Amino acid sequence: MTSGRLMPPPNGDPGDAAGVVDAVDRIRQGIAALRGEIASAVLGQEDVVDAVLGCLMADGHALLEGVPGTGKTLLVRTVAAATGLDVGRIQFTPDLMPADITGTTVMAEGRGGTRGTVFRPGPIFHQLVLADEINRASPRTQSALLEAMQERRVTVAGLSHDLPRPFIVLATQNPIEQEGTHRLPEAQIDRFLMQINVHPPEAEVLEGIIEKTTAPERPNIRPTIDGVFLEQASLLSRRILVAPHVNDWIAALVLGTASGDVGRYAAAPCSPRAAIALRRTAQVAAMTAGRLAVSCSDIRSVAGNCLRHRLAPGPEGRGHGLTADDLVAKLLEDVPTPAEECLR
Repeated sequence: MTSGRLMPPPNGDPGDAAGVVDAVDRIRQGIAALRGEIASAVLGQEDVVDAVLGCLMADGHALLEGVPGTGKTLLVRTVAAATGLDVGRIQFTPDLMPADITGTTVMAEGRGGTRGTVFRPGPIFHQLVLADEINRASPRTQSALLEAMQERRVTVAGLSHDLPRPFIVLATQNPIEQEGTHRLPEAQIDRFLMQINVHPPEAEVLEGIIEKTTAPERPNIRPTIDGVFLEQASLLSRRILVAPHVNDWIAALVLGTASGDVGRYAAAPCSPRAAIALRRTAQVAAMTAGRLAVSCSDIRSVAGNCLRHRLAPGPEGRGHGLTADDLVAKLLEDVPTPAEECLR
């Protein structure tokens, strides 16, 4: 697929209902083509791919967790190639410094022999940033991403520098139990829209991976959409309707993390960012399914990815052998949807 066959971007701000329907249909076609392009290189991770694409269209950051060798880095590189985004990679290591991420101000000689300061941007100045093995760096270095992820800018030597748009961080991390890893600061974890678990492949998929990776030729991933498509899709997704009773359930879920068994076993309740994440990703899920309104089933489908990194088990929870996914499942059980409430 050549650049001349890029899917045309939808109208992110149509003036009438017919325009919204047309734009949503165009997004469905673009995402379908994008999935097909990614599938030529990434096998057996359809749910993970869908979650990552949803995160991109919601203009959010994603944390991919899995043991080494499960294709996390390959997935990010493939998504970058298929979306045509300018990609930068930061390999997180114990000796990485904040300036290695954001950039630094240096002295330089200008015309006429005058000397002054010049800002040299770091690898974070890309549309799509692969933060590889993010939890192998120290918490001080990880915190260099806080301003960038929240405000899409960095401040160096008292001067702010805007990052390109769209700006998405796709970070990979190894399980915290592995040697040489650090738990991410809570403030940084909360800035990730989703945490997506990448599991080892099944036997049949593994056979396909072996055959594809040892073949004489590698798949040639070409852009299917571009940054403008993603920005317009993100803008349009905000127009997907969220009925009051669905919005109320989102709020009830987040408030439920501070009470009952979930509040007892969790290390800390979820912040308002969790409610925003649920709403935004559910809007994208409804839009990519061709619907113009969010349902409670959309909320349920994204709850695991949006909440698991925000619901770490506390001491009592760990003592009972509970995981973050167990707490999310318990939350969805304890806080009924409006329809379920009527049946109780």
